[in-house]
Amino acid sequence: MRTKSFRSVVRNYRAVFFDAFGVLKNHSGLIPGIEQTFTYLEKKGIPYYVLTNDSSRSPDELAQWYQDRGMPNITTDKILSSGMLAMEFFKTKLANGKVVAYLGTKKSAHYLEIAGQNTIAISDVDLTDLEHIKSFAFLDDEGFDWNKDIDKTINLLRHKNMTVIVANTDKNYPVNKNDISVAVGGLADLVEQILGKKFIRFGKPDAQMFLLAYERAMVDVPDIQRKEILMVGDTLFTDIIGGNKFGLDTALVLSGNTLPDNAKIKIGSSGIIPTYVCESAVIQL
Repeated sequence: MRTKSFRSVVRNYRAVFFDAFGVLKNHSGLIPGIEQTFTYLEKKGIPYYVLTNDSSRSPDELAQWYQDRGMPNITTDKILSSGMLAMEFFKTKLANGKVVAYLGTKKSAHYLEIAGQNTIAISDVDLTDLEHIKSFAFLDDEGFDWNKDIDKTINLLRHKNMTVIVANTDKNYPVNKNDISVAVGGLADLVEQILGKKFIRFGKPDAQMFLLAYERAMVDVPDIQRKEILMVGDTLFTDIIGGNKFGLDTALVLSGNTLPDNAKIKIGSSGIIPTYVCESAVIQL
C-alpha cells in the first residue's frame, strides 16, 4: 500500500485533530519522535487538539501525562475526551446528588463527580439494596475484579432498569506491537448482548465528539471550515469513519491499531476509506 509522508499531508490544513493511543503514544510511552510533529505545527501556526475516548482520567491528568514527557504545549484546553461528553450528559439529564454506580477506577469517576453526582464503585454495590442507585456508567477497563464485578454489573442491570452510559466506545486498544486488550466499550458490548439492552454511548465515532472539537477549533480559527481540518487516527471504525461522516479529511496512521500488513485488506473489507494513509504522524525535522 502506498503511503504519504505526514508532513506533506498536514501542511495543507488549518487545524488538526489527533487521536491519542496509537497515534501520539503507545504501550511504551510517547511514539518516538512525535514531539517533533508538534514543534512543526507550532512553527507553522497550525492549531491541534487531542480527541480521545480515554475516560480513565481528567483532562488535567491526561494533559499532564504529555507535559511530564517533554510536551508542555499539550495543555488541558487541547484535550477533548469522551468523558467530557458523559459529564455534560449527567449535568443536564440527572438531578444533582443522585447515585451513579460505575465500572472503572476511582479516578475515572471524576467526570461523574464534577457533574454533581454521587458515585459508587460496582464492587461496593449491594445487590439487595438498589433503590438509591439511579444510573450506571462504564468508565474504564481497570479498577475492578474481572471475575466478580462484570457479573455483578450484569446482575445489577438485570434487576433494575436505569440509564446506562458508556463513556469510552473503544472495543480494544493495542498493548504492544502485535497484541490488543479489551477496552471498556468491548465490555459494554458484552453486557448489552447478554441483557438484550442498548446503552447510551459517547466518544468517537459519534458526531458529538467531533462537534465538541470543531467548536473548540472555531475559538482559535473562527472562520474555519470542516474541509480545512484533518483527523488523524489509527482505527478505521472510530477515528476514520467518525471523521469521514463529520465531513473532515482523514489520515490513517499505521503506528497503532491498524497494522501495516493488513491495512489494505481492512480498508477494502470495511469500505471505510481514509483520505490518506501514513506510516505515522511523526514529522522528522
